[in-house]
Order: sequence, then structure tokens, then C-alpha cells
Amino acid sequence: MANLRAGLIGLGMMGRHHGRVLASLPGVDLIAVADPGGDVHGVAGGRPVLENIEQLIEQGIDYCMVAVPTIYHEQVGLALAEAGVHAIIEKPLAQDTPAATKVAEAFEAKGLVGAVGHIERYNPALQEARRRLEAGDLGDVYQVSTRRQGPFPARIADVGVVKDLGTHDIDLTAWVTQQTFTAVAARTAYKSGREFEDLVAVTGQLSNGVVTNHLVNWLSPLKERVTIITGTKGAYVADTLTADLTFYANGEIETTWDDIAQFRGVSEGDVVRYAIAKPEPLRVEHEQFRDAVLGKDADIVTMTQGLQTVRVAEACIESARTGQTVTL
Repeated sequence: MANLRAGLIGLGMMGRHHGRVLASLPGVDLIAVADPGGDVHGVAGGRPVLENIEQLIEQGIDYCMVAVPTIYHEQVGLALAEAGVHAIIEKPLAQDTPAATKVAEAFEAKGLVGAVGHIERYNPALQEARRRLEAGDLGDVYQVSTRRQGPFPARIADVGVVKDLGTHDIDLTAWVTQQTFTAVAARTAYKSGREFEDLVAVTGQLSNGVVTNHLVNWLSPLKERVTIITGTKGAYVADTLTADLTFYANGEIETTWDDIAQFRGVSEGDVVRYAIAKPEPLRVEHEQFRDAVLGKDADIVTMTQGLQTVRVAEACIESARTGQTVTL
């Protein structure tokens, strides 16, 4: 069977990484790249460097990786759908809910494989957590708490911290629990002189009653990417910077020292850091999308899921604006 013909549009900070992975992906030939600003990072590797999506489509591609700024996702996505080209679009799916809806519906109407690049769910620590949760290793899940904090990335120009970073936590929380958000309450801050928020604190509720909270900012000198999942049998701590998953078990040994026992809701048990394989999340993401295009079983972030994430992100922004909890 002939290799899939892939194209890449957007050769910026993320586009260069997508190009590196696509160039070495088995079963795929990266045949051309495109960016109106040229190939500033040397992604092309001798391949044609085109100016726009129309020129890329003319190359006869089977699917396209879209890594352009968020404000152009709708325009590029609709052009690919119209041309009958499968696509994976960097997160978020589009700049707002109406645009994301148009893109998702366009791909569905054409029967195309459309995905969104929420890379965090492919992190080995979260993949392992999801597998263990499905096996019932944690029992009932009570709470999901995430912290995503770090310095300001100069590459971001067209969205705030909710849509750029917060969408990672919205997607991974819904995915790892296999639940949907039903309500969010949020507070934001504007500290860097931009029109978009650069700090958010979110409290959410999922469809099965799980309570969530998410601290996200790009104002911190401390870089942190942590997800804590608490359940009947203990807690998982997934550090997606190191791809480590640690299990803190609820102990079964009674605490006999009264002064300590009186404030312990559960007892401390064993702590285990799992030894897990750690493939590059971006490569896993591309392998899954390739398999989906080939009609194989694959775990992709569907555009329907990507649309729901945009809705939740906008609900967070609305809640912060009004001071009210938003029901989804």
C-alpha cells in the first residue's frame, strides 16, 4: 500500500516539531509545507515551501497538519474540508464556539477524519492513569485537580491563557475520566498588559459528580504541569513534565497515635512510582491520527470533543466576566 501523502501548514514554534515527526513517520510521506512567512526554522528539508493552503491542497495531499495561529483555524479547516482532505488541527479547534462548530460540521458532512492536537492526553503519565482508571484501580473518582503554570510564552498573540493552556486541562480531565463538564466557575486576572487573560482559577463539575479545579497561568517562574486524581483507593499524581505517574494508596493500617489520627480523613499507605514506557507524546498523536485515516482503531481527539473543549473554555471566560457559575 502506498504511503499517505501529508502536508503541513504553519512553520512556527509548533509547526517545526510537527514537521520533524511527520518527516520520520512510517507509512507517511511529508510532501510539502506551507507558511506565508517562509520556512524560518528550516522545517522543509528540501521539500517545496508554499505560501497558502490552496497551494498545499494542489499537491494532492491525503491529509494535512494545521499549525497556524488560532484565528486562521476556521479558514484553513474549511478549505481542507471543502477539498476532501483529512486534517488534524492544533488546539484549540478554532477561536470561538461558532467557528469551531462550522469546522467540526464541515468535516462530519464530508465524512472526513478530523482531529484536534490536544497533545497532553498522549503524555505517558496520563495514558497510564487512564488505563488504570478504566481497570478500576482507583475505585470511584472524587476529584481531578490540575496545575499548569509557567513563564509567559512570547509565541502567543491571539488568545488568552484559558484557550491556549486551559484547553489542555479541560480536554485531559474529560478524557481521563470519560466524563463531560456540566458546570464551571472561574476567576481571571490581566497582569501582562494584554487584552487577554493571563491567569485563571476554575472550579468545575463533571457529569458523574466529580469535582475539578484548574490553576492555569503564564505568570509564574515555576513551571508546573501536574494532574492529581483522587479516588476511593488513593490518588494518582501525573507529572507531565517528567511523564511520571505516582500512586499514593489509601492505607489499611489504623493510626493509633490519637493526636495524628484525629485529623486524618484517610490513612497513608504505600507510595509507588510506576515504571512506564515514555514515547514522545507528539509522535504518539501523529501515529494515532495516521491510523485513523487508514481506518484502523485509533484514539484521536475528535473535532466533536475539540468543539466541546472550546465551549467549556468560553464558559470559563464568561463565568469570570459575570462572576456567575455557568451551566453547560
